[in-house]
Amino acid sequence: MKTTSPVLTIIIPVFNELQSIPLTFPELIAGCKKNNHRVIAVDDGSIDGSGDLLDKFEKDNLQVFKVIHHKVNRGYGGALKTGILAASTPYLLTMDADGQHDFLGVAKTLNTMLERNADMVVGKRSGSSSSWFRNLGKWLIRVFTNFVVPLGDIDLNSGYKMLQTEFGKKYCIICPDSMAFSDVITITFLFEKKRVISEPIKTRKRVAGKSTINIRTAFETIIEILNIIMLFNPLKIFLPASAFLIILGFAWALPFIIMGRGVSVGSMLAIVLGMLLFTLGLLAHQLSEIRLSVLK
Repeated sequence: MKTTSPVLTIIIPVFNELQSIPLTFPELIAGCKKNNHRVIAVDDGSIDGSGDLLDKFEKDNLQVFKVIHHKVNRGYGGALKTGILAASTPYLLTMDADGQHDFLGVAKTLNTMLERNADMVVGKRSGSSSSWFRNLGKWLIRVFTNFVVPLGDIDLNSGYKMLQTEFGKKYCIICPDSMAFSDVITITFLFEKKRVISEPIKTRKRVAGKSTINIRTAFETIIEILNIIMLFNPLKIFLPASAFLIILGFAWALPFIIMGRGVSVGSMLAIVLGMLLFTLGLLAHQLSEIRLSVLK
């Protein structure tokens, strides 16, 4: 009897999730066996015994389950990169190890991917159990990103993403090793004019353990988003700033000119700084073209 080749690999980064693993992985593995999917769990330098427990699951489920170990912690994005580069199926799905993502929705996501010929399907979470401070941070990141690339209803930092493996391998090399990976790879797909669509998903509360996301994570995410914008479209940053300074300079100088008092030093400084930023923007644009040549 001919066996159908698997089309989907589920990639799960794991860091100190000893309590969550027994509650989430049995259901996941059983579903993958039934649907002929593959699972790659990346133990990202766990120190609580998560790696040993994953090895036991691998031993009992060699056909569908594979574990990759990092000797030291590389970060959420670093673990996903390892999993993506190891995937061999046409499509891959990233999920979290804390049990928040429901495996029952995977089949629907895959059907959406195939029917709509998408390059990436992003799971859109409904509601939020996060604190107001964390929600504010997400909102600010979204507003900042929307200024450069329209997001529509895409849940930018959702960890539930299905994508074509070919593009995942191609673009993950420019994504960060930090938690910002989820945001940056989505932005990269959008910048590269790939078909990115959103699909509502069901999420559950974390089954065990504790989230490691904090203020530092949010700050790093903003920096990484700024980096990727500078890579793909630096003029979006430099041109508005340049135009603002030049207009400010002329507006500042106009009253002095009308009164016959010449041009103030402050207005000249603003105009010169604006022109300098414009020049730097052109140089940054040229450098980005050179750097992006590696993705062609």
